[in-house]
Amino acid sequence: MSNTSILKFSRNFGATALASMIFLSGLSSVQAAELPSSPYLPLELAQKAADAAMAQCIADGFNVSVAVVERSGATKVLIKGDNSGPHTVGSSTGKAFTAASMGRNTLDLANFLKEHRELDGLRDMDPRMVILGGGLPIKINGVLVGGIGVGGAPGGDKDQVCAKAGLDSIGAE
Repeated sequence: MSNTSILKFSRNFGATALASMIFLSGLSSVQAAELPSSPYLPLELAQKAADAAMAQCIADGFNVSVAVVERSGATKVLIKGDNSGPHTVGSSTGKAFTAASMGRNTLDLANFLKEHRELDGLRDMDPRMVILGGGLPIKINGVLVGGIGVGGAPGGDKDQVCAKAGLDSIGAE
């Protein structure tokens, strides 16, 4: 290849590469504007999950509160059911926070800690954490986007059934 041929190739390749980079950067800025920059739980889905969890608990005869938090742990939805105890607000919110923060089912986490007493310090890691059954992480397409917590049924396993109904209603894992 002659020096002239190499120069033409370099100019053409350079121009093509530059055009491609401009196109791709424009494409990525359009996509970036459409997609949230971090895991995201839309309010509509949070409300739907909370309503479904509450409906399940009402059908089962339980007076509960239901909380849904986003990935950061901030509360998106909180529903206090009729005749639910005042403690249910804190327990549902704490369970949702714990599930989102740890990315784990709180009933499994509570059982894990029973078997691994050396890790009991997890309970004191953050005052918002409640490690009792009834909290589930919310994963959409494999991405952790929040947590749902139910408090007030006579047992964390029953709270968890209601929380699972919330997840099922939005197609979450």
